[in-house]
Amino acid sequence: MSELEEEENCTGCPLPSTPIDPLMFESEVTEVLKVGMKELDLGTLVNCAREPAEEFVRKVWEASWNVCNFTHLPHWLQDNDYLHNGHRPPLPSFYACFRSIFRIHTETGNIWTHLLGCVAFIGVLTAFMMRSSEELPLPDKIVFGTYFIGAIICLGFSFAFHTVYCHSEFVGKLFSKLDYCGIAVLITGSFVPWLYYGFYCQIKPRIIYMTVVIVLGIACIVVSLWDRFSDSRFRPLRAGVFAGFGLSGVIPAVHYGIVEGWLNAVYNASLGWLILMGCLYILGALVYAFRVPECLFPGKFDIWFQSHQIFHTLVLAAAFVHYHGITEMATYRMSIGGCSAQTAAIIL
Repeated sequence: MSELEEEENCTGCPLPSTPIDPLMFESEVTEVLKVGMKELDLGTLVNCAREPAEEFVRKVWEASWNVCNFTHLPHWLQDNDYLHNGHRPPLPSFYACFRSIFRIHTETGNIWTHLLGCVAFIGVLTAFMMRSSEELPLPDKIVFGTYFIGAIICLGFSFAFHTVYCHSEFVGKLFSKLDYCGIAVLITGSFVPWLYYGFYCQIKPRIIYMTVVIVLGIACIVVSLWDRFSDSRFRPLRAGVFAGFGLSGVIPAVHYGIVEGWLNAVYNASLGWLILMGCLYILGALVYAFRVPECLFPGKFDIWFQSHQIFHTLVLAAAFVHYHGITEMATYRMSIGGCSAQTAAIIL
């Protein structure tokens, strides 16, 4: 099917304007009503009839929009040209945006992967906080809570962005910045439990590494707030920034391995789980940056199994892998009790 035929098969995208010629306006209203009549009852039509004509048309449109071809989208919604059909049109209503969660379009998988992940981490956080102080002391709750809250913020901002970014250009850019800030918060929160338990008896290295991580996290947030950071052409740069931030964890991991021994790092510091988590994040960043597989088969992954959905799934898997790893670290630390005089010495 040619690109022209694809465009002709995708209807419902352009929002009717308010032409000067009354006959043209009446024609546009009639066309929109033909699309939306199935979803509007008579009472709705009677109430809407009292409103200005353009507002009436807008409400009908929001109730009856159809998915679009990529070429029908305004420039600020044209992000991935390898996805040809199934795009949401601009929906200048938050109510319409959130209703679109239950429709099938290019963002359906992106919305639900991180919505369900966010709900799952809220459940895990609640379960941890409800454990008794004897079973889980307050400092450990704070350490785990930092990671859980970081994951909830990241997944929640991601879900919100993919839901409402079609509202308007301003809203899309605002929530895009929040989405990237959420990734920086997740990476920062991921470091905290590992550094806390990994350098539990080495106070100075722990403080130094946590300070560096917080500074890098703030730097990533500042970069994420840059207006042009969300441009489609900076996709590889975005992937590189966050991948680089995550890979900075190699330095404390090597430090731990040299000081404590590599076998101890694998068995007691969950180094294997940390490496697996890093591999999942890196793989996700590569898939996101190079838009695999839709770049190889344009138009074939418009709805399901596109690169962003794979990226979301890998991020979610990495988050739970990390949760498992830090749980094993905490269990080991609690099983051996406090630090001995020799272990408690500050090691540089």
